[in-house]
Amino acid sequence: MKKIVTVLVVVMGLLMVGNSTKAQTKIGTISLAELIPTMPEYKKADTSMNEFNNALQQQYQDMVAEYQEQTALLGSKDTAKYTAAQLELKRKGAQDLLVKLQGWQQTAQQMQQQKNQDLMAPITKKATDAIQAVAKENGYAYVINKEQLLVSPPADDILPLVKKKLGLK
Repeated sequence: MKKIVTVLVVVMGLLMVGNSTKAQTKIGTISLAELIPTMPEYKKADTSMNEFNNALQQQYQDMVAEYQEQTALLGSKDTAKYTAAQLELKRKGAQDLLVKLQGWQQTAQQMQQQKNQDLMAPITKKATDAIQAVAKENGYAYVINKEQLLVSPPADDILPLVKKKLGLK
């Protein structure tokens, strides 16, 4: 009987300790969509991305102009000065350029995604490292991205703490 009472006391003690631990869990939330654009690195990356997009657009316009030039040449009266083999090569070149133009949008989109990922990865890592440091310093067990929540328990917004940690206003 003494053993049963001792076991019950130990089990009750463990349950009470478990409940008090749950009550002390701190939850924080943050909006990465608000944090990242305030970082100076983001402004540089955004400028670089705009320049890259402009370069892709210029390349596309150059390809269109070259295609129009080739097709205009093939439609002109000057084709009589070319041999049949030369005309065939010029038609093949124009056709290849048309195929390249048609696939350009997908290629450019892939290039944009890769460039964006390359530019944003270090910025996101810096933001994540700061969030983890703030969470550790302030005793947060969980920090959740606000953009991914539909419903959440009450939590502290740690954006001001992270901005302070990064030296942002």
